[in-house]
Order: sequence, then C-alpha cells, then structure tokens
Amino acid sequence: MEYREEKTEQMIRQLAADFLQRESSGLSLITVTRVVFSNRMTKATILFSVLPEDKQNEALEFVRRKRAEFKEYARTHGRIGRIPMFEFNIDYGEKNRQRIDEISNAQ
Repeated sequence: MEYREEKTEQMIRQLAADFLQRESSGLSLITVTRVVFSNRMTKATILFSVLPEDKQNEALEFVRRKRAEFKEYARTHGRIGRIPMFEFNIDYGEKNRQRIDEISNAQ
C-alpha cells in the first residue's frame, strides 16, 4: 500500500469512528475495523463490527442512512483531497477471527 493511501485510510477510519460514536444511540458498540479502497481511491468501503451481534442489522441500516452526512463530515473535518464515495459493511473477516479465538480458547 502506498503512503498516501495508507494515510488516507487511517484518516477515514478515525473520522468514521468519531462520527459513528457521536451519531449512534449507544444501544450498540460500532467499531470501525478498516477501510478498503477501490483501485483508484474513488470508493472507500468502511468495515465495522457490532456488539451485541443481534444489533448488527440495525447498525448496518443506521450507517447506510448516515452515509451522506458522513461524507459531509469527512469533507469538513478531514484533510482529504478528493472525497471518495463511501460504503459501509460488516467486517465478516474480523467476526470470523473472533469466533476462531473463542473456539480455540474454549478447548
């Protein structure tokens, strides 16, 4: 990953975490785990995990409704040249890793 992409990823991850903490109701814990860019950095997919897990669908609907507001937040609070299109998704890789940890610790 090139330096500019890495710095932008860190900035977007922090902006998303701050924004979601500020905007969420507090009924669930939404943790931004990583940001994945398209090949030209025109689209950024923000991956996150949710606790408790039964609030996952509500959290996904919430962050998708807030997408336009987050784009404006990123524009005003971040130092990003061209603001990419944002997409939010559950980080299933992180979820699977946590499940593997649970199983291995139970033995």
